[in-house]
Order: sequence, then structure tokens, then C-alpha cells
Amino acid sequence: MSASVPASTLRAAVAHLAPVLPLLTDLGERFAAAGHELALVGGPVRDAFLGRVSPDLDFTTSARPEVTEGILAAWGSATWDMGRAFGTIGARRGATVVEVTTYRADAYDGVTRKPIVAFGDTLEDDLRRRDFTMNAMAIRLPGLAFVDPYAGLSALGDRVLSTPGPPEVSFGDDPLRMMRAARFVSQLGVAPAPEVLTAMSEMASSLEIVSAERIRDELVKLLLGAHPRAGLEVLVYTGLAAYALPELPALQLEIDEHHRHKDVYEHSLTVLEQAIAQEGPADGPPESVPGPDLVLRLAALLHDIGKPATRRFAPRGGVSFHHHEVVGAKLAAKRMKALRFDKETTTEVARLVELHLRFHGFGDGAWTDSAVRRYVTDAGDLLPRLHRLTRADCTTRNQRKARRLAASYDALEARIETLLAQEELKAVRPELDGHEIGEVLGIPPGRVLGRAYQYLLSVRLDEGPIGPEAARERLLTWWAQQPEYPG
Repeated sequence: MSASVPASTLRAAVAHLAPVLPLLTDLGERFAAAGHELALVGGPVRDAFLGRVSPDLDFTTSARPEVTEGILAAWGSATWDMGRAFGTIGARRGATVVEVTTYRADAYDGVTRKPIVAFGDTLEDDLRRRDFTMNAMAIRLPGLAFVDPYAGLSALGDRVLSTPGPPEVSFGDDPLRMMRAARFVSQLGVAPAPEVLTAMSEMASSLEIVSAERIRDELVKLLLGAHPRAGLEVLVYTGLAAYALPELPALQLEIDEHHRHKDVYEHSLTVLEQAIAQEGPADGPPESVPGPDLVLRLAALLHDIGKPATRRFAPRGGVSFHHHEVVGAKLAAKRMKALRFDKETTTEVARLVELHLRFHGFGDGAWTDSAVRRYVTDAGDLLPRLHRLTRADCTTRNQRKARRLAASYDALEARIETLLAQEELKAVRPELDGHEIGEVLGIPPGRVLGRAYQYLLSVRLDEGPIGPEAARERLLTWWAQQPEYPG
């Protein structure tokens, strides 16, 4: 046991592991009976000292994979090979899932992220190959002896992110660790040590050998953390963002003394923070946008990425970004596809980016019923997120202007609620369905019927309910004005 760690601190950490202590003891005794060491390692140990619940149970052992598999087969109801060549065997017992990995002493080829596997012989050597000192702590089982050869607990207490060995060696072995550093800044509120920041800056380009999926996963965890702004600032400061999310540093538009304009990068980070502040509780209803909400956070971060491409300077000063929401929606979708986001998330984020200025396009509260209907139907299920994104997009220091915008949006939301109650806008449809339209016009399903349907939908949105008979008359009038179709 580490003599430098107060006994009370260790007791508190062990107490936090109380729900899984019987499991830890049982597994430890089974490996010991077979003549092998076993230790709980990494995130679960770190989180125990932080007073957090870790979702995973990760173990390391002196046993080789085939031995581990035999021990776990006797313990659990199922085992599986999670990567025998890498020494990892998984097992399940009831609802509990564990992963056990043989001590490692990996090296990487410097070209890909694939490690050249070499099994190790000691726990201390295994801990040295881990990404950061706060993850290089272990608890030996079954005796619960704390092992911290690289002062991880001290670094954790100081909220400093350091590496067990030289950071350039660690990041050279696995460049994804640089993204993980920014993620831990967001999740845990730690700050990279100066030498870690230096190594990240000097080695940022090595991120090019990491797959888009792995970069995406780290970016998502960063955005869903407690301090995403801090993590993103690390990515930009070190140059990693140029390889992971290049649209973000591109928002740092140069300031021309003759064309002053808002700092788009700082504005976007502020919008992100303000959007997060409007998320509902994790167990809240869908309309509260329970946090952390990835779609809202991505949309807030990316809502202005179309500005660099649309920036235009006026002859007499000033700057404009016409249609940046349309360009931004396309850029957001392109970047998210490159990062291998799923189609639904990509579509939702791009749609929010496209709609984020819609509120400002209707003047100072001069909203017609038709405009409100279109606002609601265009947003669809994204309406609660659009409400929050639109409010978050106000970062002006002019308090009078801020109050005016807030009051205007309050009025809009009240109008929406009124129309929702009166007309069930979330399920708005033309007053004749596709079958009825076909019968009235004597046409089969197809492109022409689709145009007729869209016409009646526009009538419904513009005028509200007019009744089936009036809708039929309007449809026939419209049809008579279509010269390409036989009367």
C-alpha cells in the first residue's frame, strides 16, 4: 500500500467500491488460487477517488489470455474473446460484465495505431504504458493494496493531466491519446501539464493516422462532458482541431481594424455554454431537452460555421454573412459524415443549423399565423431544441437589445402554444389526403399527385383549417391553372 496516501483517502475510495467489493474479492481470490496476480486498474480506480461511479470494471493480470479465459469461464455464465492477440477476455455474470487484460508492454509502429503486442510481467510496467498518470493507478486484489508508481493520485488531486512517461513517447505510441486528453479536460475539469500541451502541439499532425470513428467517439465524449468549452479550447490551442474539426479554428476570423465584427469563434463557444444551460434534467420529459444532449450541443457549436465562406465586406465598412445558415448546414453535414456520425444525428444537426436564423427573419415580433405554422412544421420534432438554440444565440452585451430579443421570443413561444392547442400543428396535414386528392383530380399516385398534396399543405399552413369542401374547391382552381396537365 502506498505510504504517501492517507489511510482515510484510501478508505473513502474503497468505500465507494463497496457495491462491487464482493465481486472484486471473488475474482481476486480465483486468480490468486491459480497462481496469478489480478488488479483493478484505470478508470474505475480513478473514479473511486473522485467519488464517481464508473460504468466499467477493467482488470489487468499476470495470467496469459488462455488462462484468464479458463478462470472467467468458471466464474461467469459467458466469456468472449475481445481481442486475444491483445490479451483481453470479456465475461458476464448476471448483469455484471468485466474485461481482463494480460499485463502489456506495448509498442506501436508509428504509422498506424495498431500496437505491436508484447505481454508484460509486472503491474508497474503495465501501468507505465497507460495514457495518463491518473489512469495508471491500480488496486491489487483480493488484498486491496493501492499501487501508484507514477503519482497519479497526486496529479488527480492537483487536477493536472500528466503522463507516466515522456508525453511525446506516449502520444507517439498512440496519437488518439491527445484527443483523450482534451476529453478528460471536459469530463474531469483537469488541465494538461505544460509538457503535455507542448507535445500535443508538436505532434498534432500525427492524428491523421487515427480513424475518423475513433476521433468522433472522443469528440462526442468531450461534448457531453461537464466542461466542453475547456476541452474544445485545448483542441484549438494545440492545433488538434485542424485535424479533428477544422471548421472550429476557421471561425477565428482575423479582425480588420476597418471592419470590426463579432469574434465568431468566441461567440460559438458562448452559444454552446448558453445552450447547455438551457438543457433539462437528465430524467426530464423530451420537450425539456434532457441533458447532456448531443444534437443541441453540436448544433450550437456548428451553427455559424458557414460564416467564413460567406463573409463579405461592404465598401463603406461593415461585414455581412448572407445565407451562412444554408452554407453552414451543408458544411455541418459534410463534416459529420466525414466523422462517420449516424444519418439521424447528422440530419438533425444540419437542420438546426439551417433553421437557427429563422426567428430573425420575421421582423420584430410581426409574426403571422402562417409564419408561426411554418416555423413549427419546419422544425418538427426539433422545435424544443430550436427554441434553446435560438435563445442561446443571443450573446450581445447590449442588455436592452438582449431583453428585447428575449421578450420577442417569449411572445413567439406563446403564439406557438396557442396555435398548437387550436390546430394540433405537430400533426398538420392537408384537409384532403392523397387518396382523396387522386379522386378529385382523377390522377394516380405519383409525382403530379405529390405536387397537388404540397399545394394543399401550403394552403393549410398559410390559412389554417378551411374545411374539406373549401379545400376541394381550392384544389380544382389550382389544377385548372396548371397548363401542363390535361383538364
